[in-house]
Amino acid sequence: MKKTTLALSGTLIAAAALLTATPAPALPLPSPAANWLYLTVTDGDVGSRDIRGTLLTCDPPKGHARAAMACSQLAAVQGDVDRIPPGDVFCPMIYAPVKVSARGEWNGRQIDYSRTFANNCDLEARTGQVFALVDRDSSVPGLPR
Repeated sequence: MKKTTLALSGTLIAAAALLTATPAPALPLPSPAANWLYLTVTDGDVGSRDIRGTLLTCDPPKGHARAAMACSQLAAVQGDVDRIPPGDVFCPMIYAPVKVSARGEWNGRQIDYSRTFANNCDLEARTGQVFALVDRDSSVPGLPR
């Protein structure tokens, strides 16, 4: 009987300790006005496995080498990639498809963008620096530098 009472009182003390313990502080959630996009770039046709991706954040700009320029271009169009003014460049008529996507939030609004472009030059001419995840080889004809 004494062992049962001690076991029961030990259980009650442990339960009381759990009830009075303060929870660990939660991790802060991103600000509702945070501007971020998860970007992907896939070279090649549908079955390609050449996929690159990164998280572009704009406060402060980071995510790829041209993040500051990409954030500036996105800010000018309120995060709407389709509204980025096209570059004044002539691209070669070489079909080397590039599929891109951008998903995230801009000023609290959901962004869900995906398009396929004829080649890297066409991509950069129409989306600016947003999808410039890596520096491209400047020796390739038709690529803006």
